[in-house]
Parts: sequence; C-alpha cells; structure tokens
Amino acid sequence: MKKIYLLTKIPFHIFNIALIILYLFPGSILGWIVYNDFQKQPQLTSNFFVSSNHLYAFLIFATLGIFSFEKKRSRLLFIYLFSISLFLELCHLIIPERNFEYSDLSGNFLGVLLVFLVFKFYQYFKNKK
Repeated sequence: MKKIYLLTKIPFHIFNIALIILYLFPGSILGWIVYNDFQKQPQLTSNFFVSSNHLYAFLIFATLGIFSFEKKRSRLLFIYLFSISLFLELCHLIIPERNFEYSDLSGNFLGVLLVFLVFKFYQYFKNKK
C-alpha cells in the first residue's frame, strides 16, 4: 500500500496545480487546445443536474487524494477538497470570461462526496473483519 501512496502523491499535486490553472484562467485552455477557441468548452458527456466535466474532474482528484495520503489525514483531505472546489468556483465571480454556476459547484461537491462515501464504506467493512 505504501507504493500506491508514492505513485499517486506526485500525480495528485500535478492534478491539483493543473486544476487551479484551468479554473483561474480567463477562458478555456482546453477549448483552445481542442477547438482553437478560448470561448468554447469541451464537453465529455452531457450534463445531468450537475456539470459532468466537474464531476469527473473531482472524482479523479479525490481518488488520487485518497490514495496519496494516509487514512488518518482523510478528514483533512476532504475538507481541503470541498474548500478548494468552493473557492475555485467562487473565483469565477471575478474572473473575466468565466461564470459562477451552481451546477459546476454541485458537480465538484458530488465528485468529492462520492469518493468520500466509497472510502468510508471501505473503511467500515475493512474494520468489521
């Protein structure tokens, strides 16, 4: 299990930095790469009540975080993940060409919450044995 921690810690930090850059850039870097247009945002799947792109990003981010840090820091990790998702989405209120959207924020929170629940169920059943 220690090897998993070491193999995911660097990708977690890289993903963290990349997510911050993508969130705070005034326009869409991914839209520029895919469509050569800063105004257009690539969509992986259609949205359903929440932003699917944000859900997928925070599912990956939270999963990397769980495997990167010891179990005793999991509460702190999830506080960080919820806080960073809220902070980054609130920044869209002041960043030009970006818009605050509740569906994005919901996607962020749902991604973190799903990983948190799976992790808690895993811990519960592991400790029961």
